[in-house]
Amino acid sequence: MNAGAAPQRILIVRASAIGDIVFASPLANALRRTYPRAHIAWLVERGLEDLLVADPSIDSLIAWPRSEWRQLWRARRYAALFASVHALRAQLRAQRFDLALDLQGLLKSGALTWMSGAARRVGLNSREGSGLLMSEVVAGHGRIERISSEYLHLAQALHLQDGDFIPGLHVPPDARDSARAMLTSHGLACGAYVAIAPFTTRAQKHWFDDAWRELAQRIEQELRLPVVMLGSPADRARAQALRSGVRGIADLVGSTRLGEAMAVIEGARLVIGVDTGLTHMGIGFRRPTVALFGSTRPYLDTCRENAQVIWLGLDCAPCRRRPTCGGAFTCMRQISPQAVLERARQVLER
Repeated sequence: MNAGAAPQRILIVRASAIGDIVFASPLANALRRTYPRAHIAWLVERGLEDLLVADPSIDSLIAWPRSEWRQLWRARRYAALFASVHALRAQLRAQRFDLALDLQGLLKSGALTWMSGAARRVGLNSREGSGLLMSEVVAGHGRIERISSEYLHLAQALHLQDGDFIPGLHVPPDARDSARAMLTSHGLACGAYVAIAPFTTRAQKHWFDDAWRELAQRIEQELRLPVVMLGSPADRARAQALRSGVRGIADLVGSTRLGEAMAVIEGARLVIGVDTGLTHMGIGFRRPTVALFGSTRPYLDTCRENAQVIWLGLDCAPCRRRPTCGGAFTCMRQISPQAVLERARQVLER
């Protein structure tokens, strides 16, 4: 494909994780604005399709069976693994993409992008050798303080009509009814609860259980709103410990499919959470949102008046995956329930 020609078939490769897909979501709209007649596909890890399936800018999804591949590798079923890889490659090649965008910049995502057979393969901040599989690489710049800044930088490098370039999500149609039924069973109505997302993959990104308990009690007492807690099945034990001794928390942790969790976030009066995909969804759905950050700082500027980030900016932060505090996690401990409640009132007013 000529780099100056309008692409007819475009593949976006951003397979995971939930938060990163939320951040990257405006890119599909920017591509649609610029190439209204193009076929736009998104390759996503199987199980995460609900994040994108209702996006009007996306024509098709391609599921990457990552878990299946890992299981086959661990079981040393190499023939079956090769057959599955070959099947995905054939599926990609059959769609005759002329432009493929690797938004992850890793070797695995670079390999998937290369497998597409697209003549023009653009990698964002390619590393781990993935740049060798690209026809061109865009360095990962952008204003770090702004949400989705890296993907906005790519859109500008590709001369796309980027518009406001803020995350935007769409609930799968079948998920709303089941989420509503789940909420009704807990005596909750759409728009009349606070959704909290306390859990993520790293301990240094967590707030403390006692702080969540105090906040939940004050939300019920002062804002007159019940609290709904969300998370994955892996978070159930922590959720039980967190809500111990606290009345008024509706525990949906591990009970929702991804689309249902999206619907619960979309219907919330307010979203409060740590640096995790569910929290970022609040911004994607334009809900009043307060995000708590400590060891990471993906963004401070949410680009929405009704969403704010609390980040204390201690000298040791962001430490990312290498905490230096010996497990004290001071950057999160020093965020008080009172400070969170004050921010909550601010975003609700807006």
